[in-house]
Amino acid sequence: MTLPIKLISTDFDGTLFAEFENPPIPESIVTLIGGLQARGAKWVINTGRDMSSLMEALARSHIAIQPDYLVLVEREIYFHDGARYVGLPEWNDACARDHAELFARVRPQVPGLMDWVNARFRATVYEDTHSPFCLIASNNFEADAIHDHLNEFCHGVPQLVVVRNDVYARFSHAAYDKGAALSEIGRRLGIGVEAVFAAGDHLNDLPMLSTTRARWLAAPANAVAPVKMAIRQQRGFVSDRTCGEGVADGLRHWLAVAAESRLTNRPPAPPIQD
Repeated sequence: MTLPIKLISTDFDGTLFAEFENPPIPESIVTLIGGLQARGAKWVINTGRDMSSLMEALARSHIAIQPDYLVLVEREIYFHDGARYVGLPEWNDACARDHAELFARVRPQVPGLMDWVNARFRATVYEDTHSPFCLIASNNFEADAIHDHLNEFCHGVPQLVVVRNDVYARFSHAAYDKGAALSEIGRRLGIGVEAVFAAGDHLNDLPMLSTTRARWLAAPANAVAPVKMAIRQQRGFVSDRTCGEGVADGLRHWLAVAAESRLTNRPPAPPIQD
């Protein structure tokens, strides 16, 4: 029997992983994903974390399965070669070059942006290896105001965008995000959009929470309002359960919908293209 879901893309924090829960990744979602992997599906963790941070959190979770692919810092792709995670050279090299060129153009204006933030807010702004401008706001109200200002700045810089998750934000290249990386993995695996499931909870997940990237969309109850709205507008599934339990709820829902469509010989209602 053909699997209706062949590629599973899950955000990590707030979607799969809940820091203060025990266990932080519930057994329900581990069992579901593991069962699909055993039948040939591939799983990608699509996160804003870097490698060391994600590996540490996964180790603390003590889960019995491992992702087949990783998308790190919302743009870099890694695959498991049977022993370790290896970067996808063609994609990652192009990603690094394009970001380096973009950030070289932006960097002279960054001190002015940092001064603007520091004069008005209690936020922390800094540069790291992934972006010349990174933000940790003291609250979401502050983050919203800074985000608006950064978006205005980006309108004057081709290909520059703000990636936002809760009170955290950074600059990135418009061509590289969670959605673009997910599509690249699907292309390499020969898996079309119609067999892709994606789940997320925050603004940086929106590029993959689109029917142009995934047929089966889901969000947990703790997702922010813009994510829930985007999911519902595309006939996706919003769970009344939080984090990993909500993702498991979404997977079960769509697997049941697909099974029913096979029994009735009627295809599921098509998603709304955004």
